[in-house]
This record gives sequence, structure tokens and C-alpha cells, in this order.
Amino acid sequence: MQLNREEVGLIAELARLRLSTTELDRYGQQLSAILEYFAQLQHLDTTDTPPTSGVLPPRGHLREDQPRPGLDLTELLQNAPATQENQFLVPPVLE
Repeated sequence: MQLNREEVGLIAELARLRLSTTELDRYGQQLSAILEYFAQLQHLDTTDTPPTSGVLPPRGHLREDQPRPGLDLTELLQNAPATQENQFLVPPVLE
């Protein structure tokens, strides 16, 4: 897919870039080459390829959750700068 100067200018405008005419021509050629490569990828047969979220195997092995007792309410409220009726008292965020 060959991009013309107006299309490259629109892309530059959307990206908030000011490009000279020389840059418009150079980036137009580069973007066109990228789009042509993607067009080639469209013709690949991927019917036997399972969908993946990434190319690397998952690394994050998390530990199993183990329930533990939490803090006592009075112990928890000791850390709060202000409380009211056994709850944290915070300043209003909306007026």
C-alpha cells in the first residue's frame, strides 16, 4: 500500500508532528514499506496456530493463596489519623 503525501501529512497531524516536505516524503516511503510488509503477513496460513497473548511462555508462578487472620479492628484503627464510629474518617473529595 503506497501512501501519498496528504495521507502522511494527516498521520503526522494526528501524531502532533510538524514535518517538512522532505520528511513527509521520507516517512511516506518508510510507512509504505511497513504497510506492504503487513500486507504480506495477511497471506500467511495461520489456521493451525493457536491464539496467544505473547510469544514467550508464562513466567509468573504465584504461590497458592492461604487464608490468614486479619488485623483486629481496634489495632487497625490505631494507624488511622482520624476515625469515626469504627471507620476511617477521610476529608470529602466532592463538594
